Amino acid sequence: MSTLTGQHAFVTGGGSGIGFACAQALAADGALVTISGRTEARLQSACDQLGDAAQYIVADTSDEVAIGSAIEQANERAPLNIAVANAGTGAAGPFLDTDTADWRRVMDTNLNGTFYVFKSAGTALAANGGGAMCAISSIAGLRTHKLMSAYCTSKAAIDMLVRNTADELGAQNIRVNSVCPGLVETELSQGLHETTVMRDDYLSCMPISRTGQPVDIGQAVRFLCGPEASWITGAILPVDGGHHLRRGPNLEVMLGGA
Repeated sequence: MSTLTGQHAFVTGGGSGIGFACAQALAADGALVTISGRTEARLQSACDQLGDAAQYIVADTSDEVAIGSAIEQANERAPLNIAVANAGTGAAGPFLDTDTADWRRVMDTNLNGTFYVFKSAGTALAANGGGAMCAISSIAGLRTHKLMSAYCTSKAAIDMLVRNTADELGAQNIRVNSVCPGLVETELSQGLHETTVMRDDYLSCMPISRTGQPVDIGQAVRFLCGPEASWITGAILPVDGGHHLRRGPNLEVMLGGA
């Protein structure tokens, strides 16, 4: 038997990138996996790769009713034991020029979306006897990133939400942790990789000087959600080549000195 045989995991933003890597790592170790996202074709493609142990539900993480319904449906298929709040978005630009709509969009997906997942999944996990929840935060929640105020604030808030819910839900046998990726090669970070001076600036901040792969994050989430981490809760785990030991990147080199 695999380590996670009999477990059921729900992963937001599971159709690609880090979310797909999380779903893949969980499924590879025996878990049933339900992924959610906004694009059905992408979710279907991901499930085709994950195999028979996977299903998808179309839902926007920033919509409390939609994500609550998705988690309820998943829990009806099989009792949930694991929830991964991964779906996220970003924005960049000078703070004084920040558009309120952009600020709200980032908060709605990153922070509010994590809250909605934790609230709905936490309710299911408590009824099911406990389990594990994990959020995908960021190096941007640990180190300032000039010109990324909304994103940084949302990720730092996620980490506090993780610590607070871990403190509260431990009595119900629910563990809550977060993983803080550094620069990982995903669709969302494509612009950072394609701008050589920006990529080099990131690498100069890393003791282990390479960009990350989604599998690096997926394996960390798998560990935190598995039995090996049964005495770990409230942890904020950087998976970033050591970037958190140094400084945030200089995005001005990519945005033309804005």
